[in-house]
Amino acid sequence: LPDNKLAQEAINITLYHWGLHGWVVYTIVGLILGLMAHRVGLPLTMKSCFYPLIGDKIFGWPGDLVDILSVIATLFGVCTSLGLGTMQINEGLHLMNSDIPVGTDSQLIIIWSITVVATGSVLTGVKYGIRRISEGCFCLGLALMLCVLFLDNTVYLLNLYVQSMGYYFQWIIQLGFHSDAFEQLGPSAGAEDRGRFVPDGFLTTDGPSGWMNGWTIFYWGWWIAWCPFVGMFIAKISVGRTIKEFIAGTMAAPVIYVFMWMIIFGGAGLRMEREAAQNDLCCHNIDMSRVVNLAIASPDGLISVDDGLCATKDCNVCANNLLAKTIEDGMTYQELKMETEMFSKPEWWGKTTVSRNLTRLSCRKTEEMWFDMMMSYGDLGNFLCGFSLISLILYFVTSSDSGSLVIDCLASNGHPEPPRLQRVIWALIEGLTASALLVAGGRQALTALQAMSIATGLIYTILMCVACLALWRALQVEGGDLDPHGPTFHIDILDPFFTDPFDEVVSKFLSTSKLFLLFIANLFLAPLTVAKTSSRVISPSTFWPVLISLSFFLLMFIFLHILQIVVDGAWALAWVSFIAFGSGVSIVRSRTRNHLNISGHPLEDFCLSLLLYPSVAMQMELSTRPDTMQGEEKMEKVNSAYACSMESLPAMEIRTEI
Repeated sequence: LPDNKLAQEAINITLYHWGLHGWVVYTIVGLILGLMAHRVGLPLTMKSCFYPLIGDKIFGWPGDLVDILSVIATLFGVCTSLGLGTMQINEGLHLMNSDIPVGTDSQLIIIWSITVVATGSVLTGVKYGIRRISEGCFCLGLALMLCVLFLDNTVYLLNLYVQSMGYYFQWIIQLGFHSDAFEQLGPSAGAEDRGRFVPDGFLTTDGPSGWMNGWTIFYWGWWIAWCPFVGMFIAKISVGRTIKEFIAGTMAAPVIYVFMWMIIFGGAGLRMEREAAQNDLCCHNIDMSRVVNLAIASPDGLISVDDGLCATKDCNVCANNLLAKTIEDGMTYQELKMETEMFSKPEWWGKTTVSRNLTRLSCRKTEEMWFDMMMSYGDLGNFLCGFSLISLILYFVTSSDSGSLVIDCLASNGHPEPPRLQRVIWALIEGLTASALLVAGGRQALTALQAMSIATGLIYTILMCVACLALWRALQVEGGDLDPHGPTFHIDILDPFFTDPFDEVVSKFLSTSKLFLLFIANLFLAPLTVAKTSSRVISPSTFWPVLISLSFFLLMFIFLHILQIVVDGAWALAWVSFIAFGSGVSIVRSRTRNHLNISGHPLEDFCLSLLLYPSVAMQMELSTRPDTMQGEEKMEKVNSAYACSMESLPAMEIRTEI
């Protein structure tokens, strides 16, 4: 592709990673939490997201498990960001003042400086410290962005913004569904047979097979891993907003601002990279210490490629071009040494200009690129670097204090004003964790922790799908389309697992134990249980067909897995059999719901039948027994307080002020 096209694609992929697809995660979590906390009066913790589905069982071990995972994900995410950000701050301070070393000692001082300020901020709460620092960060970031817009090629950046927005909305559907399917197959073959050709210098025209995992999946995992932190925080500060206002505030405003930031700074970086390449700045592998030694040993000696000047055995293309130019000019080692002394560091020669107005950013470390960009703006370079450092420090302060507040709320079961001592403890734990990681392994340890945090995104991906269903149920109740007092099954799907609130577990221990034993039995006897239900709600004549078909599919699932020992691929047929078994169970469950006038959806029936078919079988059988149908009152699915709160408050609107 042409360079201009590649540059636009780079901007577009960046907007894709930081745009609507990312922010929708926070919007969903924040919205369901806001509804549950501010309208229903539930604790502001992640477990409250699932109240519309499992009711008071969120106060049992399933809810606590969700909150524990949220604490771990938030703590790891904040500590990783704090540690990596500290490295960038350290690099910036070193670039501005070479007397400040880049190392663990400097980074520990930075971490604890941030931690101390964040601790003071979190002690003052949302209204004062956290809010004011966040507002200050926004103002500083906006000022920095406008400075770059005016100091750089303004017309180019404005045109790029308009062009990139149109490009983004043109390709957003395709990008959202793109998954690098063919790239994952590995290198293609047969291009010459089809009359196609591979350009010179390329082994293949295929894209990199690992790109999607290294970038898009990484970003999605990172966004989702942060959803407890950000979702809870925006829910906490969104009291008094309507749903429409909430979505506009969490989707439209942040996305527009992020797009401005990414396009302005990304566009400025792309411009500098192009202009630096035009001025022959490149990523050479010349060993500048070798050049200095030769200048001392033989100051009048002419530069020669035979003197082993490159750090590796062979010089790269850039190094060869730069050396060829010095040889053509008849330059000596002493002259080259004097030229390198004009730079802050000798290795900067050939990668940046003396005035720092141009730098080949691709040759620089990630932590240095931002400050290289700021230094390109002439006399304001040092000021903008200092301004950036202040902004960066405050951004990490506000991330740390808000993260500490969220963890405090989770650890105190959603208390709106957690104890001050607890706030201090969690803020200090964040600083200690980041410090320990830096001392133990530096970037590698932080990257490992980051990987663990992202791994929690896999669990939250599943929970997010469940939360979407919970949000839909909550909005149905709000809109009057779902009666919370309507008919329900005699038992809940999670009843066999001792999921009741802890104060009820002991009193219901005997009955729950019986349900658990029934669950174990129905791992194998589910076809018989489902067949009994079918004979009651569909027709007595369906008993044997249902029993035989479901028994066949369940036995084949077990048998084919055993057969996998001698027949490769039998596992695939086993899972086909299990899906067929689950489909049969879900059909009976759908007919049972209709028979009992219970609201639901066939997709919900199918998913539950696949994941928890013993509970589904028990649920249907116990709810359709003649004695149950005639006399026993069914268990309520939704707490009466939930229903009352939904009826007494105006729909879709939260009126309590902060």
